Amino acid sequence: MSKTAVYGFYYGEIAGFGSTDAVSMLTRLDIHNVRNLAQVRLTDLSPANILYGANGSGKTSVLESIHLLSAARSFRSYTARSVISHGAGNLTVYGEVSSGNEERDARERSLGVQRHRNGDADIRISGLPVRSAAHLAAELPVLVLNSDSFDLLTGSPRDRRRFLDWGVFHVEHTFFTVWQRYQRCIRQRNTLLRRGNIRDAELMSWTHELAAAGESLTLSRQVYFSRLSTRFAQVVASVLPDSLPVTLQFRRGWDRERSLLEVLNAGLVVDLEQGFTHSGPQRADIRILAGDASASDTLSRGQQKLVVSALKLAQGHLFAEDGGGDRCIFLLDDLPSELDDEHLRLVCEEVEQTRAQVFISCIDLADLHDVWRPPDPLSVFHVEHGQIVKEK
Repeated sequence: MSKTAVYGFYYGEIAGFGSTDAVSMLTRLDIHNVRNLAQVRLTDLSPANILYGANGSGKTSVLESIHLLSAARSFRSYTARSVISHGAGNLTVYGEVSSGNEERDARERSLGVQRHRNGDADIRISGLPVRSAAHLAAELPVLVLNSDSFDLLTGSPRDRRRFLDWGVFHVEHTFFTVWQRYQRCIRQRNTLLRRGNIRDAELMSWTHELAAAGESLTLSRQVYFSRLSTRFAQVVASVLPDSLPVTLQFRRGWDRERSLLEVLNAGLVVDLEQGFTHSGPQRADIRILAGDASASDTLSRGQQKLVVSALKLAQGHLFAEDGGGDRCIFLLDDLPSELDDEHLRLVCEEVEQTRAQVFISCIDLADLHDVWRPPDPLSVFHVEHGQIVKEK
């Protein structure tokens, strides 16, 4: 299996593929050789699930395992070797997913992922092998909120493009095809640029193809961003009511007054000199502002966590709205950290409103027990030294 297939769209800049026409909830999870989890089975999972225990007990490894079922990779590492238990040759994660609602018949399906130390992956959906990890994301859409989520504020534009494209894909099912087309065009154009022939007819042809795909891709991003920014404004006002106004700005990656083809033609000499394409959707970004300044420079660490929480929650809301009641899954790692009880309560209320299945890790159960009373059934698991016990 290719590296791209194993990593799904994370190796590029998307994290989704296929249809999202079913209400999905993970009901069973089997974990073998994922970090310190040698052999674990969790059954009768609920819409809301809490995992608590000391640092290093294995809580985050459970969340990683769920992510493996969605992308065939951990959200903490791109390599399987670092996730596989010491002394084991591979890891295996198996899950059962229930889908359906009152209007549609429920259906059950299984997902299985095995990763080997050499990087190979074996993926099965309902017992049948599949070539691409992308199909997993269609079956089990997952949003992660953890310490790495601060990269949405402090990381590179690529982090924000990945975030945006996850959402675009799940509302625009032709987006992946256009995205693939754009990636193919820019690879071909960059190869030709490195040859250095400004009169190359093939270069001109790929430039036109690139511009057409780039305009289409960007239009989809802009339509989704408009909805995302509106929903984000509502959520951030709810979870961070006393802050400077936090707003989003979309930058498409080239001069907004000119078409992409015009910009590419105008910049051809520079592109030839440096051997790559400077303008286009691959340079797109989202600016996150608190007042008139960058949110990462203005807000406290706790406020920043609330902003990235609002970004992820806004996506969860849009996913539910566009899916006709579908659920994604939220993996909220160490949610109480850096939040006081009042702001933690506000975030939990927004989580409930997304109708997503949620897995929350924390050190002390009391941190959540005092502020959160989810209306859906709740499962609580105590994690200690790689052993997990469901509490009654």
